[in-house]
Amino acid sequence: MSLLPGGMPPASRDLAGRAGAPSSARWPGGAKLALSFVVNVEEGAELSLTSGDARNEATYEAREEVVGHPDPCMESHFGYGSRIGLWRILDAFDAHGVKATFSSCGRAVAATPILAAAPHARGHEISAHGWRWESHAGMAEDTERAVIAATVAAIRDATGERPVGWHTRSASSVNTRRLLLEEGGFLYDSDNYDEDLPRLHSATHVRLPYAFDTNDMRFAPGGGFVHHEDFSRTCIAAIDWLLAEGEPRMLSIGLHLRIIGRPARMPGLAAVLRHVAGREEIWVARRCDIARHWLTQETAP
Repeated sequence: MSLLPGGMPPASRDLAGRAGAPSSARWPGGAKLALSFVVNVEEGAELSLTSGDARNEATYEAREEVVGHPDPCMESHFGYGSRIGLWRILDAFDAHGVKATFSSCGRAVAATPILAAAPHARGHEISAHGWRWESHAGMAEDTERAVIAATVAAIRDATGERPVGWHTRSASSVNTRRLLLEEGGFLYDSDNYDEDLPRLHSATHVRLPYAFDTNDMRFAPGGGFVHHEDFSRTCIAAIDWLLAEGEPRMLSIGLHLRIIGRPARMPGLAAVLRHVAGREEIWVARRCDIARHWLTQETAP
């Protein structure tokens, strides 16, 4: 019997990838970087006793869970994103001609349809971010199937168009991707953190990379961001590094209505938008457009 603890990673887990080999990827217009701004829409989907959930959300600007009683303070923090942050972010994108993906929780959209309808009317993509703002790890398969269906329905009702993209809050379940393919209407998911390029999961489904470093979530306590320059310097450094590598790459910048939408943080987003505006080597695109392009080039004869 071996004295080594544990076993080995399964053979299906690919830890080598391209092993440093150059990619044959090509972006439209000869761009070197496909840049995706993702706005997470979660306001009203956070756990809350007043919404019928078993507990309250415990994470925002401070980490404190109110147990056994409603938490109007936490609800008010989230409400800032839907009442104020959404409109600031939309105006900033308009000012720079940027189209983004609004990754939206179904319950948030069902409760406040304008959260999806307003970005959709301005030409942004509305993708799916689960029903509630929660991990899917360990979720029962039937429950997860119902969650996917309800989220699709809420976004379709608010926008007149079904979502083609999915992103789980943090951990997906072992069934999530299979259930998305079973549902049949998804073009891509963003439950992928191990690459700087998309890759095919099947002939019709793309796995798009996402990132937690170029993400305003790091303004949370202990996350490392304090001033708006912390956010913009990190994002701009990532953009410039990937461009300097000289090969096609993809970068995601994650935003949240209630986080980057605060007035002291908006200058960080504005600085990033100015940095990328009008640059031919950068293709700023919605995630659905990136996925469609990837499918076209990967399946071309």
